[in-house]
Amino acid sequence: MSRVDVFLELVVNQKGSDLHLVSGNTPRVRLHGETHAVKYRTLSSDETRDLLYEIMTESQQRAFEKANNLDFAYENPELARFRVNVFEHMGGIGAVFRVIPSEVQTLAQLGLPPVLKNLCRQRKGLILVTGPTGSGKSTTLAAMIDFINTERKGHIITIEDPIEFIHKNKGCLISQREVGTHTPEFSAALRSSLREDPDVILVGELRDLETIHLALTAAEMGILVVATLHTSSATSTVDRIVNVFPSSDEAYVRTMLSTSLVSVISQLLLPTADRKGRVAALEIMINNSAVANLIREGKTDQLDNIIQSGGMQGMQRMDTALQRLLDAKVITGEDAYIKARNKSEFEQYRENIETEEPHQSSQQLEDDTAEKSGT
Repeated sequence: MSRVDVFLELVVNQKGSDLHLVSGNTPRVRLHGETHAVKYRTLSSDETRDLLYEIMTESQQRAFEKANNLDFAYENPELARFRVNVFEHMGGIGAVFRVIPSEVQTLAQLGLPPVLKNLCRQRKGLILVTGPTGSGKSTTLAAMIDFINTERKGHIITIEDPIEFIHKNKGCLISQREVGTHTPEFSAALRSSLREDPDVILVGELRDLETIHLALTAAEMGILVVATLHTSSATSTVDRIVNVFPSSDEAYVRTMLSTSLVSVISQLLLPTADRKGRVAALEIMINNSAVANLIREGKTDQLDNIIQSGGMQGMQRMDTALQRLLDAKVITGEDAYIKARNKSEFEQYRENIETEEPHQSSQQLEDDTAEKSGT
């Protein structure tokens, strides 16, 4: 067991989501959305580098030293898989480890709306799962792929940076490719996948014009493409895709998107009312004739009205999702107000928001890390 595994074991045992090892600071663990310091000494730059290089291959070390940052996956079979980002900062070197559960949770286990199953049953088109970093997009995508893998018989290709959830063949053959290991970049893998007889392609992130164009092309060719973007709403997602292209191509891109888009699912994670977990709130836009017309005409500012009136089709606004969680007493009014798009709908909870010390986790972080690590 490496010395880093001692800290990772602490994160897993405490049901945390992330471990922060940043030189010049004590290690920190994120529990249910909040970071907590581990009772351990401040890490020096040299000590942090030694800890991280212990789990990195020589090629990974060279790649990091060339670019000053690196994404890769690390696995301890006795604990879990972890998505790792190593970076240089003003005080030296740092890294963040994201815990990837060993088992893929189903859509039902995640408590996601039933309409997502219907979206996964689509045979072609583009489904986008959006939201800020740490909003659970990867978990939702994994559950969607698992549902397709269970229901269909076909070929699923995933293109990720790095590979997070490991999928086993069920009804489908699954090919998982990692950027930097199996392919130089997303666009190269996506272009190649068009010749690999895919039924479904998962793209870990639509980062640039070429990747977005290839994803739209694949969707038009009769392939179901599911992908992520770091956008916060359906409206901003459509605008982001259109604005990536030159202005001279805007009409063409809007037409292409209006015909190939299946749905935009925008996601947020909120702490539960008892502060013992987190729950997802989803805004869902499903492409219908009204949505397609607005996309073609560039009237994205009116998409919220279509989402609000599309409840019978499974659409919902983010504020509606927050209100449902609030009515079920899953989240607090204060958290709903903080995350709400239209604050006025949750104004009554504003006065309850007070400036306090960070909420202390009911699970006290253990202080035997130093003893275990032998350092």
